[in-house]
Amino acid sequence: MRLLVLGGTEFVGRAVVRAALGRGWEVTVFHRGRHEPPPGARSLHGDRTAPDGLAALAAQRAGWDAVVDTWSAAPRAVHEAARLLRDRAGRYAYVSSRSVYAWPWPPGAAEDAPLVEGAADAGATDYAADKRGGELAAVGAFGVADALLVRAGLILGPYENVGRLPWWLTRIARGGPVLAPGPRELPLQYVDARDLADWLLGALERGLGGPYNLVSPPGHTTMGELLAACVRATGADAELRWTAPETILAAGIEPWTELPVWMPPGGETHGAVHGADVSRAVATGLVCRPVTETVEDTWRWLSGLGGTGPLRPDRSRPGLDPEVEAKVLALAQGVPGTTP
Repeated sequence: MRLLVLGGTEFVGRAVVRAALGRGWEVTVFHRGRHEPPPGARSLHGDRTAPDGLAALAAQRAGWDAVVDTWSAAPRAVHEAARLLRDRAGRYAYVSSRSVYAWPWPPGAAEDAPLVEGAADAGATDYAADKRGGELAAVGAFGVADALLVRAGLILGPYENVGRLPWWLTRIARGGPVLAPGPRELPLQYVDARDLADWLLGALERGLGGPYNLVSPPGHTTMGELLAACVRATGADAELRWTAPETILAAGIEPWTELPVWMPPGGETHGAVHGADVSRAVATGLVCRPVTETVEDTWRWLSGLGGTGPLRPDRSRPGLDPEVEAKVLALAQGVPGTTP
């Protein structure tokens, strides 16, 4: 197949390009030139936010069998690209997000859950509305049948530029007592970017369209298994101090941002984030690799960068201040029942 990837040099887009090249596809990457795409891909340069930023695409005489778009900002960028490409490509896959569902997300929600409002030609507003607008732009240009909407959940793996798994790895690599948010058996739901890419390309081959929740089945791993894999991968002299959620929350620590990936059990939040219905994706070929493989490969990539990974300019680096961690660890040691 002839594939056009809009982006394609970082994280999810890069995983898609590498997977497509691995299948022997002819891959063109349209990007701003800030990062090199994987070897073997053809490059076209342009900035979608600039006037005439799509000129390099417009000048191409040959078309593509499919397009993959990972855009996360103003929906009008998707709108303009999709309109330009609708007569030059067969299918359009837009990597969206589960954030398009109206909060609170019902635990076990499938693709028919209520959605946020969005507009295909809007400027940037907030992440959820932007992603929904991107979906509407893709469907508006290609139609429901030829627009594949990949509603990804938590994404981990090599080249991660959000910093969640890299933070845990670098923190554990420092060694010593580590604040481990309990309970250990807390189920997690995420997808390795490479597994997302493999499913997406297979979906394009099969001609799938419409929305798909794209994340592992609930309970693919647990908080305990994830952090234990980090200890093994880094080989660090780290001691996981499992601490009760109540102690962590009472200290004012923010789940998800200060302790990446973790959401406390109970209530609507954990079930919403780590309990999506992904039966549609599983029935159409989604296969998720073991957490150990994701962690080890991410550590190998991160180590090659000296331990500090890249960060998207629109995101703040996640993680817990060492002084706060030390205070909570000291408190937990003196409170019976706080280390499950």
